[in-house]
Amino acid sequence: MREEFLSFSPPDVGDEEIAAVAESLRSGWLTTGPRVREFEERFASFVDAPGAVALNSATAAMHVALAVLGIGPGDEVITTTMTFCSSVHVIEHLGARPVLVDVEPDTLNIDPACVRAAITPRTRAILPVHLYGHPVDMDPILAIAREHGLAVVEDAAHALPARYRDRMVGRPCGEVPNLVAFSFYATKNLTTGEGGMLTGPPDLLDAARVWALHGMSRDAYRRYTADGTWRYDVVLPGFKYNMPDLQGAIGLVQLRRLPELQARRSEIVERYHDAFRTLAGVEVPVERPEVQSARHLYVLRVDGERLGCDRAEFVRELASRRIGSSVHFIPIHHHTYYRGKYGYAEGSFPVADREFERIVSLPLSPALSNADVDDVIQAVSEIVELGGRSRSEIYRGS
Repeated sequence: MREEFLSFSPPDVGDEEIAAVAESLRSGWLTTGPRVREFEERFASFVDAPGAVALNSATAAMHVALAVLGIGPGDEVITTTMTFCSSVHVIEHLGARPVLVDVEPDTLNIDPACVRAAITPRTRAILPVHLYGHPVDMDPILAIAREHGLAVVEDAAHALPARYRDRMVGRPCGEVPNLVAFSFYATKNLTTGEGGMLTGPPDLLDAARVWALHGMSRDAYRRYTADGTWRYDVVLPGFKYNMPDLQGAIGLVQLRRLPELQARRSEIVERYHDAFRTLAGVEVPVERPEVQSARHLYVLRVDGERLGCDRAEFVRELASRRIGSSVHFIPIHHHTYYRGKYGYAEGSFPVADREFERIVSLPLSPALSNADVDDVIQAVSEIVELGGRSRSEIYRGS
């Protein structure tokens, strides 16, 4: 058995990132400045977007995106129930109504047929979530948006780098108002500790910059450098969502390393696939042929009847072997606030409800060693072989 507990998703941060932060500290410029601007430019180029705005989280990016689009009281935004709460909180923050819909059974991404059925005269936008790094089936989503004159804000917190058909996730569709939000949280494929990015058309990004920094007409870098001026104007009641240069410095290194980090992530995923796809009682993640998944999370599904134990027992057995795991996510309609406010009834989202009871996320990070991966494979294989019974039970002859 392992001596140390294996964290679910340790970050891969090394000497290059540390040196970049030290250089930024010595520069005398800590808040939003030249490193953030360079990060924005390089990130936009990487995802083939016309521009990008760096922010302090993906939550901030989605909030700003909806604000830029004028979403507010009386409006409805359709999104998935199978997501983290921040995707829905931002709709609530603006006084609009989140309209939850069910998911597709294979990817657990938002179901376009359910989106179409949920549209009303009050619908203003669709907020699809590229869950686990697997892109949403965007063609029908964009077709619905064009047909009904809706905007699309993509939650791509898990989806860097991912591709849908012929384009990178992050490159906006020019046929509808389309903004894409990324996360650089500690567990993400590219991390700055905290942080996010918003990509989209230049006119919407210009407005996003103003919303992201108090609604001011010029940022600190333009006010406090030799070429700047002290005078500014507040043109709207904005937020405080800017990214500091310390994070931009980390982001530049991580973006440069991303192909290497992604290659290691894919190696681990393929090893998991090879080990688990033939095990009775668990199902491996799917990847549709028209996409390239970012492989952000490796989510097994536990078949309790075949395995002889439910998800809770499976997680306990992993922990007893010092293997970390998690569940992504508790559906939104299960949470007290949203259940109480909107009165969601049991069975309203049958696919999400059924699959939520089966999912468990295994450790996945480029920081994992081959020995770590071996330990995860051994633990899962042993649990399946024992039919969910603990080793102590086997030894007692139960």
